[in-house]
Amino acid sequence: MKVILLKDVPKVGRKFEVKEVSDGYANNFLFPKGLVVMATPHALAELKKQIDESLVSQKIQEELLHKNFNSLKSTEIKISRPANDEGHLFAGVKEGDIKDAIESQLGIVLPKDFIEVEHPLKTVGEHLIKVQSGDIKGSIKIVIEAE
Repeated sequence: MKVILLKDVPKVGRKFEVKEVSDGYANNFLFPKGLVVMATPHALAELKKQIDESLVSQKIQEELLHKNFNSLKSTEIKISRPANDEGHLFAGVKEGDIKDAIESQLGIVLPKDFIEVEHPLKTVGEHLIKVQSGDIKGSIKIVIEAE
C-alpha cells in the first residue's frame, strides 16, 4: 500500500515521503496513530503544495535567522543555576536551556538543533557557544552565574 508520511516514522521514512508499506502495518499501526494518509492523486497534489509552502517558509526563516545571527554576535546571555562553592553546577546547561534563555532575553526564536554544545556546560563563568544553520555560522557568549 502506498502512503504519505505525515511525521517521521522510525525505520520507515521521513515526513512528506511517499512509501510502500504492507497493508497490515498501515491499517493496524500507521493509520490509527495518524502517521500516514493514503497516497491518492488528490493527496499527492496536496503533498506537493505543502512541500512548496514548507520550502518558502524555510527560506523566510533562514533569512530571519541570518539577520538574528548578526544581533547575536554582540550580545551576552546570562543564565543562573544552582552551584556548589567551587563553581560546579548541580545540573548541566544544555541546548534547550540556552534556546530558552535566548528567547526570553532577546526575543529571538532559534531552533534547538542550531545550537552546538559538545557537552553540557557544568561550570560557572563565560562560555562561547557555536550557532550554525547550514552555511551561516555565529557564536554566542553565555555567562553562567551561581544562584
